[in-house]
Amino acid sequence: MFLSYLDNNATTPIAPEVAEVMQPYFHQLFGNPSSSHVKGTELGDAIEHARRHVALFLGANTDEVTFTSGGSESNNHVLKGVFLDRKQFLGGHLVISCFEHPAISQPAAYLESLGIEVTRVGCNAMGMVEPEQVKKSLRPDTRLVSIMHANNEIGAIQSIAEITELCHQRDILVHTDAAQSLGKVRVDVRELGVDFLTLAGHKIYAPKGVGALYIRSGVHLESLIHGASHESGVRAGTENTPYWIGLGEACRILSEADSQHIEELKAKRDLLFKRLSEAIPGLTVNGMYDDPAIDSARRLPNTLSVNFPRVIGGELLDATPSVCASTGAACHSGETRMSDTLTGIGLQPDVAQGTVRLSVGRTTTIEEVERGAADLIATWTALVTGNPVGDG
Repeated sequence: MFLSYLDNNATTPIAPEVAEVMQPYFHQLFGNPSSSHVKGTELGDAIEHARRHVALFLGANTDEVTFTSGGSESNNHVLKGVFLDRKQFLGGHLVISCFEHPAISQPAAYLESLGIEVTRVGCNAMGMVEPEQVKKSLRPDTRLVSIMHANNEIGAIQSIAEITELCHQRDILVHTDAAQSLGKVRVDVRELGVDFLTLAGHKIYAPKGVGALYIRSGVHLESLIHGASHESGVRAGTENTPYWIGLGEACRILSEADSQHIEELKAKRDLLFKRLSEAIPGLTVNGMYDDPAIDSARRLPNTLSVNFPRVIGGELLDATPSVCASTGAACHSGETRMSDTLTGIGLQPDVAQGTVRLSVGRTTTIEEVERGAADLIATWTALVTGNPVGDG
């Protein structure tokens, strides 16, 4: 069976160059980097070389990059590190968006259980968090604002630089989870102005289980993992050398790629939409602007959140095993449980039940797009008409 992998927002395949550069660190170069003998010290330069690649990718200084186990750890480190200090319970007020990834929303709920007040700012119908709404939510005791850079479901790119400027006017720290935007649009920590930024390796063709956290120079953040003085005392734990090397290589590849790869992502996504919309009457898209220029600036080039009419998205994908994709709502016993994003943009449940997220990547082929679209169209037609796929 030919498989169309259209779920790159969930995870990307490991780039061959990344897998290759990691291999020696599983075998010959296996030492503990903290050891003083040659098997340890020979790894130090390699790790710092990888850190430089991550820093260059983010527009940061090397001493502002801490390696982590992934996006969830990075996000937890920021939220808990800002509010929980070993000297005292800092308390205060946290602002997040209404559709943050669980790696933000759940730590926020944990902090809330400890007495920290949390405000969840809504979004408009295009999935945009308005900076003025964030401004209205700020209080004298607000310590941190955390808004994702790009929504993982509909691809809406947020006005982080504007939000950061508003917050810094009141000496409030800002964090953004950039897991979905990195490698798809330009991301520079200096341009965004943020104090913290999260990177997840498995979204940018590096392995699962590795990530990084940007911490702006001069900003104090309490450690999440206490132990030895690894990572300049920011994050304890023996260095995961092969994975850190892999992440550095993935960042190097994307740093050296020109804007053409972004245009290629957009072309594949737009071809997918063209094929689906031509064949399925009533198909709608979440978060797409009528003006192409605005759409390019406000929506990830690889992400297509479509609403298939008259079907349930989960059933559509179940009946199309040749296509790997994700739904935006879960339907059980006649009820539709919508994602926070679809709820936030005000999508009606009868529309949301047919939502499917399709996301292409650098390795997605035109054949995958064409055949994936054809398979989805065939299944949708069969479900709507009640005829088995292939019947004339």
